[in-house]
Amino acid sequence: MSDALDFLDIPNPGGSPWRIARRLRVATAEAGNAPGLVWLGGFASDMDGTKASFLDEWAQARGRAFLRFDYSGHGRSDGRFEDGCIGDWLEQSLAVFERSTQGPQIVIGSSMGAWIALLLARRLAAKGESARLAGLILLAPAVDFTEALMWESFKKRTRSEIMKTGVLRRADQPPVTWRLIEEGRNHLLLGGLIRTHARVHILQGMHDADVPWRHALTIVEHLNADPVTLTFIADGDHRLSRPEDLAQLAAAVEMMSAPPPGEPPPTLFDFGGPGQS
Repeated sequence: MSDALDFLDIPNPGGSPWRIARRLRVATAEAGNAPGLVWLGGFASDMDGTKASFLDEWAQARGRAFLRFDYSGHGRSDGRFEDGCIGDWLEQSLAVFERSTQGPQIVIGSSMGAWIALLLARRLAAKGESARLAGLILLAPAVDFTEALMWESFKKRTRSEIMKTGVLRRADQPPVTWRLIEEGRNHLLLGGLIRTHARVHILQGMHDADVPWRHALTIVEHLNADPVTLTFIADGDHRLSRPEDLAQLAAAVEMMSAPPPGEPPPTLFDFGGPGQS
């Protein structure tokens, strides 16, 4: 049950195909009809981080399918980080999801990945494929972060710098481009109702210096048409990578893996195929 590194060429409307690095663990018979897991990482992070590696070990021990990959400009994928934007990383996520998974999936998004997870849910709903989501687990969800957590907090001088030069560079921080800010406005979610058509569980640290815990409350207010669980971790930071945080994550995956109350377990006939690949 290998998760060896491989690469996918994803069509890029703006030029040459994106070459995306992927690790895919295929489900075994032990998993039965349990949903697979899909990891969406954060801004300037990669698929080999603590939480993704923990989930891979968790999935391997249970024979569950697990997909993780790097956005363009991240980790092992090709491309320059500065060239990417939310729309690009969303298109890559949707394409890798569709080419790598079958049947219902639990999508686990961390920080920026949580924003992309919600955008992915919207795209699947538009295609009539909401049944592909068994649920979403959002860790320190940085929804609309380019606007709500970056642009709105920038001083006038910083805004002028990024608009004039096209990029904001600060020591020990990933570069922030004007394209990232401007294009991100095409994907803002907090101006209205957010529909996932699936269960949602948010894990948020209250000592998070990057995504304030009140931001999670705002997200919940906009998710009021779907079943949502919000778990605050009183001493948790943005990374949520301590052993006790990972235990919370594993518990959330276990709960999300169970069928919703009142619903029978899915069968192979519901998926239209013999398993996940």
